[in-house]
Amino acid sequence: MPTQYTVDRTLDARGLSCPMPSVKTALALEQMAPGQVIEVLTDDPVSKRDLPVWARSTGNELLGIKEEENTIKIYLKKA
Repeated sequence: MPTQYTVDRTLDARGLSCPMPSVKTALALEQMAPGQVIEVLTDDPVSKRDLPVWARSTGNELLGIKEEENTIKIYLKKA
């Protein structure tokens, strides 16, 4: 997936287990403007499933998921 977006904010949720990465992401997005992109760093494999489902249910857009070593990077665009 091409990375044709600029990350406006990075949220480091490593070390947190579900549902905290989703909760922290929701709180961070509340402070962001529509169209801005957040990069969520997590090491919780459940987040790969939960964050995209959460994004869909809240109208936010999943831009991509990348895995690098022990870190999962999830990119979301605020609706």
